[in-house]
Amino acid sequence: MPFVKTVKSNAYFSRYQVKYRRRREGKTDYYARKRLIAQAKNKYNAPKYRLVVRFTNKNIIVQIAYARLQGDFILCAAQSRELPKFGIEHGLTNWTAAYATGLLCARRALTKLGLADKYEGQVEPTGELALVEGLDDEDAPRPFKCYLDAGLKRTSTGSRIFGAMKGAADGGLFIPHSEKRFPGYDVESKSLDAEVLKKYIFGGHVAEYMESLEEEDDERFKKQFSSYLADDIGSDDLEEIYQNAYSAIRENPTFEPTEKETDWKAESLKYKVHRLTQEQRAERVQEKIKMFQAGRAAAGEAEEEDDE
Repeated sequence: MPFVKTVKSNAYFSRYQVKYRRRREGKTDYYARKRLIAQAKNKYNAPKYRLVVRFTNKNIIVQIAYARLQGDFILCAAQSRELPKFGIEHGLTNWTAAYATGLLCARRALTKLGLADKYEGQVEPTGELALVEGLDDEDAPRPFKCYLDAGLKRTSTGSRIFGAMKGAADGGLFIPHSEKRFPGYDVESKSLDAEVLKKYIFGGHVAEYMESLEEEDDERFKKQFSSYLADDIGSDDLEEIYQNAYSAIRENPTFEPTEKETDWKAESLKYKVHRLTQEQRAERVQEKIKMFQAGRAAAGEAEEEDDE
């Protein structure tokens, strides 16, 4: 087939259509989004829920969202910067923090929906693949189902995305998934080493790194884990810290806004410039006219004195 050169004439540009703004900015994969939000028409307007996991440099955000014509609506959200309230004060962006954030979001959502007592999930994580199953009672509500929304993040084996998903699944949400992307999965034997995954859930990989770094380079160890050492936290303390945190999350997952020391609204009103009323503007104009007339009179008097 001969090569046909594209002639970019007026006719070409009249047919040209740019892609969506968020696609041009590289923020949204609309191919994946369409499949995550498209619901079967026989579902009678039931929303299709997504477990949205996003990472920043200092925070992990886990949300349960659903799409409407107006845009996305958030049913529930949790962030890793809330974890210090439950005892996790360090490493708020690692794999274990992602698991804890996913667990917090799941327990918070089920508490909001009144399903926390019916679907507890994995109270004691074993590292094995365990999908939430429905209750035997026919009148009981089905488990809350949502799909993982990874966004533009690479879904490589051992990624922190799957840590958040595992935490949400252990928290009682039904998220269809397999064991292929968890740390500890062997491609050759096609099996998951549950002990490796359990080690990640309780921060064992961080503890191992701390121990190896302390032996190899003590100076770098003190610099990298200075915040841990300042709070007198060693590699042996991590498992207990995470275990207590998971129990605390299950005990009270509800969101409690932090109390501000000062009332920011009253503080900001101090610097607000209030608009003048019509009477005040009229008075201001008259004052300027009087000042202008007084200035002209003073200038005229000065000229008369100079002439004399």
